[in-house]
Amino acid sequence: MRRLPTAHRLYEVIEETWPSAGRSRQGPFFIHEGQGGGKRVSAAVARGPAEPGDIPPAEDAMRSLGQVPLFMIREGDEALDTLLDRLGYRVLDPVNMYAAPAEAIATKRPPRTVAIPAWEPLRIMEEIWADGGIGPGRVAVMHRACEPKTGFVSRWRDSPAGAGFVAMYDGIAMVHALEILPFQRREGLARWMMQRAAFWTLEEGGHTLSVVCTRDNEGANALYASLGMTLVGQYHYRQKT
Repeated sequence: MRRLPTAHRLYEVIEETWPSAGRSRQGPFFIHEGQGGGKRVSAAVARGPAEPGDIPPAEDAMRSLGQVPLFMIREGDEALDTLLDRLGYRVLDPVNMYAAPAEAIATKRPPRTVAIPAWEPLRIMEEIWADGGIGPGRVAVMHRACEPKTGFVSRWRDSPAGAGFVAMYDGIAMVHALEILPFQRREGLARWMMQRAAFWTLEEGGHTLSVVCTRDNEGANALYASLGMTLVGQYHYRQKT
């Protein structure tokens, strides 16, 4: 049985399957240009030990991009986390990272219309994402993502139901932007879409399915646990109060 990826391996998968518009080096940090794609593509990421004097230049670099100073704290960044806390940065959006062998989830094909592959995204997919707060900036992230990748559009009971996106890096697929319309929830559609993503992973020659979600999203965490996915790591953000 193949071992599950480490947290640091999934950080690499995130960067490839949900990439920023650009990045530059400022001291021990990579400064990411998000262009409206959300925290994950806008946060500064440490690539080495940081000193107090390294923080203001990083802040200036982010402000020069029109972004609020924001740092991603990964495993191994405990000293940076403490430093930012002392500088008045508060914790935002603790995130859980899950992974599982794709074959363990791809046990039974879901109904065909629950997850129909579609790329580039259809207008209905963009509308569903927009309803869930996933706007053009995040859709642009999907266009930048590595190959292979695809979107999924879901129909249920003859109505639009949801949309999702998956991309794969070095055999590890990651699901992003999984959104089910409110009136179609509690029908098991998100579970079926994850199963379809697992089949896609195997069809594309991959071996592992992964996903991230905020720690306070009880429904998503329960879903991934029920699928047998393993919590393999976490991260959070720090932003100045």
